[in-house]
Amino acid sequence: MEGMAQNGKNRKRAKRERLTHRLGDFQKLDKLHCHSTHSYKVSQVISAPFLFINFADMHSGYFSYHRIQRILARRCPFVYIRFNAYLSSFSESNFNPGSHPVRDSNVSFVERDHFDEGNVDFGKFREMGVEDSRELSLFGDNNGGYQRNRSLNFDGFDEIEEEEGDNCHADDDFVVLNSYNVQCEQTEDVWRIELEEDELRHPLVREICRLIQCRSAWTAKLERDMRHLLRSLKPRQVCAVLLSQDDERVALQFFYWADRQWRYRHNPIVYYAMLEILSKTKLCQGAKRVLRLMARRGIECRPEAFGYLMVSYSRAGNLRNAMKVLTLMQKAGVELNLAICNTAIHVLVRANKLEKALRFFERMQIVGIIPNVVAYNCLIKGYCNVNQVENALQLISDMPSKNCSPDKVSYYTIMSFFCKGKQVKEVRDLMEKMVKESNLFPDMVTYDTLIHILSKHGHADEALEFLQEAEARGFQIDKVGHSAIVHAYCKQGKIDEAKGIVSEMLSKGCNPDVVTYTAVVDGFCRVGKLEQAKKMLQHMYKHGCKPNTVSYTALLSGLCRNGSSLQAREMLTGSEEEFWTPNAITYSAVMNGLRKEGKLSEACDVVKEMISKGFFPNPVEINLIIESLCREGKMNEAKRFLEECLNKGCAVNVVNFTTLIHGYCQKDDLEAALSLLDDMYLSNKHPDAVTYTAIIDALGKNGRIEEATDLTMKMLKKGLLPTPVTYRTVIHRYCQMGKVEDLLKLLEKMLLRQKCKTAYNQVIEKLCSFGNLQEADKLLSRVLKTASRNDANTCNMLLESYLSKGMPLSAYKVACRMFNRNLIPNLKLSDKLSKRLMSEGKSAEADNLMLRFVERGHLSPQCE
Repeated sequence: MEGMAQNGKNRKRAKRERLTHRLGDFQKLDKLHCHSTHSYKVSQVISAPFLFINFADMHSGYFSYHRIQRILARRCPFVYIRFNAYLSSFSESNFNPGSHPVRDSNVSFVERDHFDEGNVDFGKFREMGVEDSRELSLFGDNNGGYQRNRSLNFDGFDEIEEEEGDNCHADDDFVVLNSYNVQCEQTEDVWRIELEEDELRHPLVREICRLIQCRSAWTAKLERDMRHLLRSLKPRQVCAVLLSQDDERVALQFFYWADRQWRYRHNPIVYYAMLEILSKTKLCQGAKRVLRLMARRGIECRPEAFGYLMVSYSRAGNLRNAMKVLTLMQKAGVELNLAICNTAIHVLVRANKLEKALRFFERMQIVGIIPNVVAYNCLIKGYCNVNQVENALQLISDMPSKNCSPDKVSYYTIMSFFCKGKQVKEVRDLMEKMVKESNLFPDMVTYDTLIHILSKHGHADEALEFLQEAEARGFQIDKVGHSAIVHAYCKQGKIDEAKGIVSEMLSKGCNPDVVTYTAVVDGFCRVGKLEQAKKMLQHMYKHGCKPNTVSYTALLSGLCRNGSSLQAREMLTGSEEEFWTPNAITYSAVMNGLRKEGKLSEACDVVKEMISKGFFPNPVEINLIIESLCREGKMNEAKRFLEECLNKGCAVNVVNFTTLIHGYCQKDDLEAALSLLDDMYLSNKHPDAVTYTAIIDALGKNGRIEEATDLTMKMLKKGLLPTPVTYRTVIHRYCQMGKVEDLLKLLEKMLLRQKCKTAYNQVIEKLCSFGNLQEADKLLSRVLKTASRNDANTCNMLLESYLSKGMPLSAYKVACRMFNRNLIPNLKLSDKLSKRLMSEGKSAEADNLMLRFVERGHLSPQCE
């Protein structure tokens, strides 16, 4: 038995030695960069002709560590090893091959006899989309679904600098129209991704969306699961994942993460789907980066891609950069088409640059681009935005002569303008014109549009007229149209009319839905009929329409508005018994109601319950609670509330800390305020100028002027710019203490960081208010350098202060200095000064003062 055990040990030792010999080369990985690709040859023999091992599958559980041991223990002639590190924006793992070389590496093994491209096996291997320095692809073509276009030139991409504002007065961006190729076919192809409902509800899509929602508690296992699912997704399903995200920033983060995964490349349609999503937001930097990635990946950049970037810049209010995209297109070698020109007109109209949009429109026609109805509709919208509806109507009349007939959108745009102003007669005239001149007959869409726009702007009676007219013509207006009118009546407080619409719906067999009933509940709450609102909820149950969260939120908001926040709190507590689930808006409504009624303890309890349910109050709501607690002097409760919100992961910002610091300063608890200032840095919430100003004011108020000076210097060293409030605070406290010299030294340092034209004016006026006229007179020369209207007001204040102190001669000198700088003293003050000088026997000075007014035409000789 001992011999058999010894033989077993020897076999295991020999196996370990063979395995160590096979894995020895892995120790060299310590000297390699994780992004490089290297090849090794191992002098062994293997019978299998082709072997491929992906260590990413090992992470997903497909290959176990012991299975890799068995594979490596086999004899093989040549082994091709490719290393590729995992990159992730969700979690990062250290690439340390020294500890577990097989387990921690992402390695691909390919067996082949030669490494030249003439080898048949290598050709087959490359057909899979793999080369020595490229990643695996999930797509069928050799380029992984990519359309290579080597003619693209994106050298000028980074020339789009971020410029604030929308100052875009020149027509420099129109020069790009000169590069339009007249011989090319004019098209308006717009490449949009339209997904079916089944694709959005695909199990793989839903599972990845679930994993993305768990990103706050992200783990390596969750990332491995999502990486494994990602490789199983089709391109359209990836688009479905992006479109399913409520937050576009989360969709962009997932896009970046997937782009960095091994054995995966985005299909071109994914890039366009991402750009289309970003075009509906202000995330212009994200859109710019996606477009840059397309250029680097060699994907064909169609004009639509640049159009999405233009719209994103436009939404961010950056018209200048939006129009620069046209120049970028030209440098990239992308031909203009009608769609991108329409986008440019749309962007200019959004920025209220109608004149420039019209010039662009004319330039299009000069170079041979024939505008279509989309371009005309954009201009019609622009005319309506600037209240030039006559020009919009004229443009519709001119369209047939331009071989472009107006469509219903053209008329709907002007109808919407008329509906906003309750101009029903004009709407009907335009409907007749639509029929006679364009042969476009009103349909159900027409009436739906009119009903919704009129209801949206509070014209419920007119909307009801169009509803009745549509039904008389045989159109069936659905419950959505009826609900819009009900909501409009409820907003106006006309509950009886709203109830009449609901009863009429029931009689017509158009059963009201939860939206309709919720509008009525909200209407009852607006007029204070809370009992009727509760009965309406019971009425919903009787008609088989279960109230939802919005319905109960409307009722709770009404209770809070009418001073019954405790009753709303009770209903919130019993939500589980009523089988409805409160949301963040529900909790916020109850919290604000309790806060307004002074029930701050209950409001804090609601916030805690809100956090426990997974809803987080926003910084504004947190600030309201802290401000209310500070107002009542409950500083400890306010600080405890802030700490709990911070520990629970709420979005606490610098304003919340500043509010609490200001509360401590109001209570003259400066030690607590200074301690909280230090805590802000520990919490990575950097104080701003408002925070420092609050403490500086409190220190000056308590006579601790040296500490206030030190804190002001600390603020400047932090790179924070003093605000006008900071200047007023510092000037007030220093003048109050009579520290004029120290104030002037501090002001010089502050003015180096942030200019303030009225700084010395404020000093003089504040010194006058405190009666320190001598110091104020010394600073008068600094003020008179600019000789502005503010300087005249400051001098008049000093002149009046001298008069009130019984010093008319000093006041006369101030008036003379004003005349020397072409400033005119206040005539009433000067008349008072003249009389005072005459009473004291200074008639020469009094006459000279009046003579100065006569010389400047402000007083006639007869008056003198």
